This record gives sequence, structure tokens and C-alpha cells, in this order.
Amino acid sequence: MNKAPIHVIGGGLAGSEAAWQIAEAGVPVVLHEMRPVRETPVHKTDGFAELVCSNSFRSDDAETNAVGLLHEEMRRAGSLIMRMGDAHRLPAGAALAVDRDGFSAAVSEALRSHPLVTVERGEIAGLPPAEWDSVIVATGPLTSPALADAIARTTGEESLAFFDAIAPIVHYDTIDRDIVWAQSRYDKAGPGGTGADYLNCPMDKAQYDAFVDAVLAGEKTAFHEWEGTPYFDGCLPIEVMAERGRETLRHGPMKPVGLTNPRNPTVKSYAIVQLRQDNALGTLWNMVGFQTKLKYAEQVRIFRMIPGLGNAEFARLGGLHRNTFLNSPKLLDGTLRLRAMPRLRFAGQITGCEGYVESASVGLMAGRFAAAERLGVALDAPPATTAFGALLNHITGGHISADEPGKRSFQPMNVNFGLFPPIDETSVAKLKHAERGLARKRALSARALRDFDAWVGNRASEAAE
Repeated sequence: MNKAPIHVIGGGLAGSEAAWQIAEAGVPVVLHEMRPVRETPVHKTDGFAELVCSNSFRSDDAETNAVGLLHEEMRRAGSLIMRMGDAHRLPAGAALAVDRDGFSAAVSEALRSHPLVTVERGEIAGLPPAEWDSVIVATGPLTSPALADAIARTTGEESLAFFDAIAPIVHYDTIDRDIVWAQSRYDKAGPGGTGADYLNCPMDKAQYDAFVDAVLAGEKTAFHEWEGTPYFDGCLPIEVMAERGRETLRHGPMKPVGLTNPRNPTVKSYAIVQLRQDNALGTLWNMVGFQTKLKYAEQVRIFRMIPGLGNAEFARLGGLHRNTFLNSPKLLDGTLRLRAMPRLRFAGQITGCEGYVESASVGLMAGRFAAAERLGVALDAPPATTAFGALLNHITGGHISADEPGKRSFQPMNVNFGLFPPIDETSVAKLKHAERGLARKRALSARALRDFDAWVGNRASEAAE
């Protein structure tokens, strides 16, 4: 049995999860992280699994939400990311939000203390050495230029790119609590919250119009070499949303539905900006959905127009960075290996998934595929009926462009029930329309967890043999 180490490049969520899964399978792993030898534009520490954007893993509802279902599948697969996320949970309604510093520190300590994990600091410039016969590349949206260029030369493909934006964080004690109020949308408490987990900043129509005008007119950061690069719709900068129509923001991150101002309950707010707790101490709150490429001085000026933030002090302002991902349906096989060089696997956002938990889940799969290969154990891909399988199928199958039959049209995607095979509609056909959607989601989730448990169990049985 070959027990040579597997090399994992990148200590983000995907790389950390991949390394953990490999080590837990009994295979030695070398985890390579270039920080702090080489810094990135957005990371602040050298910790593993540092959260550079939001501190939310999004919905934790495993019954009617595909992201929550993915959470549950990861827990059942022994995910390090989910274990530490649960351990460092913050109140956030129905979402799973984490204390980013505590979370990263815990992931880092778990990896450093594992007897089969070796950590090496430094950039892997170019393709990994030929003697590394099993490598997982999990370098994320900020893959070093040298490695990205080497991958492009090997595959004959140019990496696609889009902008990924960061939302500002506000010091709690500078928020005007005489104006804002605490409430989750529809008072939904969720597993980690109380029903009052967000701070809400109300706007009337005149305030909203003035804000939109300021956002549209504000000076933005220019990246001329990236002209024409598309944005991912799940993380649009607010100014890009505003450019799509004056009402776009109030139907997006500033939507007022499900929220009532207790100081003026009979008057509906025209728009609402929400803040979500960002650390365990409750001293930092992030502006939900407020990714931006406005220049720093403009951000301070414009965001202080928001009622309740007139005297806000910012612990971090919004930013923008380039994100690269592969044309994975063409370049990767069903176990995430690079067709042109099968000793390389890819995981995380570079594969074309989007979101923290999606990236970590792809890292989990890549780690298990690589460990099974090293141990000589056959490991089938997770069933397409599971959240894991649906996401993997998106990455390795992609989409066909409707206007150009046969041509791939691959873009990053969050996990969602639209990626799952449909259920037998007989069980929901007699329900009212309003009930049918939730019943369909519950059926999809129940089927997914049954099939996922069988997949995990089969793997355990094979490994035991």
C-alpha cells in the first residue's frame, strides 16, 4: 500500500477540509499555504479557513433549503469546517453565522495538531513537482499568477474570471440604536438565533432615492485590465445592482419585507439596510449584501447617509478582488481530476462552485477521492440526488447554452434545488400551490439524506474490507 503523502495546495476552506478528510482516512497529507510568505489582497491573517467576505454560511435549514441540506450532509461526512462552524456559531436567525477569528483559529489548531498533517508555508510557483503523484489544488479565488498561468498552459484553456466583492464591517458602538431596531425577517429565530438577530436601518423614499443617487455618482475603483469581466449574480456590488434599475436594491439587499419598525409600526419602510453580527463579542456588525467597489472615502461618505449609520466607524471597508475558475466540465473528470494531468485534482471555488460551504464540500469530496485512490479503495461519486452529487454534477457536467446547442456555458453556482433530479410529483400533486413548493423541498431533502447516508455507509464498508 502506497502511503506517500498527498499534497494539498491552499489553506482556505476547501483545502483545509480536503486535508482533514485525507488525514482522517489514515493517509499522510502535506498542506501548503503561501501566507504569510506571500500575502493576498484580502487576507488579514495566516490562519487556515480565514473568512474574507461574509461570516455567514447562509441557511442552516436542512429541510427546505439546499444550503442547509448541504450543511447536514457535511456534518454526516465528518466535516471539520462544519464542526468548527457549529462550535463558533453566532446568532443569525435561520442562518449559520460564525465568529470568524475563533472559527479560523480552531480549524488551524485541529490541522496543526493532527499527527498525519504536515504544514508547509510558501508559494507553489508553477505546477507542483513531478514527484508529487497526488495533488489537490484548492487555491481559491486568489490563485497565484504563476500557478494560474501554469494551469492555463497545461489545459490549453484560459481561466475565466469575475469580480468577488467584500462587504463593510461597522463598529457596534457607533450605530445609533435610537434609529435602528433588532429583528430577523418575519421574526424567524432559526437554530442559532432569537428572532431579533439583525439590526435594521429604515429608509423612506426620499432617503432611498438620495442614497441610490449617491451610489450611482460615487467614485469607483477601476481595474482596467479586467474590463468586461462578468460579475457573479450572487455577490453583485451594490453599485452594479443600482445601475440595473433604481428599484433593484430595494428588491435585493435593501428589501423591507418581513420587517416592522417598532417606533413607527403603521408606516412601512421604503427600504431597509440590515446589519448582522460579525464576531462573538458583538462588537462588529457587517452590512448584509453591501459588497462594493466604491473607493474608501466614498464608502464612508455614502454609507453614513444610511439612517442609524450617521456616525458609523468602519472596522473594514468594502473591497473587490478577482476570482478565477476553470472550465471544469471540459477540464475535470467525475472525481475532480484534471484530464490533461490526472495527478492533479481541484477543489473549492476554482472549480466553479460558489459559497463557503459549497467550496468546503468540494474540498471534502476531493479529499475523499484522493484518499480512496491512495488506499486502493473504490469510491463512487455521491448520488446525484444528494446535495454533494448535485453540486459535483454541476461542476463536472455544466450547462448547455440554449442559443448555441452543444456549447458549454459554465458559470459559478451556489447549491440549489434546481440542480437536483426532480421527485415523483404524485406525493405533492394534491396539495395547494402554496404548500406544494415546501412539500417538494422536504421530499428532495429527505431523499437526499437517505441516499447520502447510504453513500457514506457504503464507503465505510468498502474501507473496512
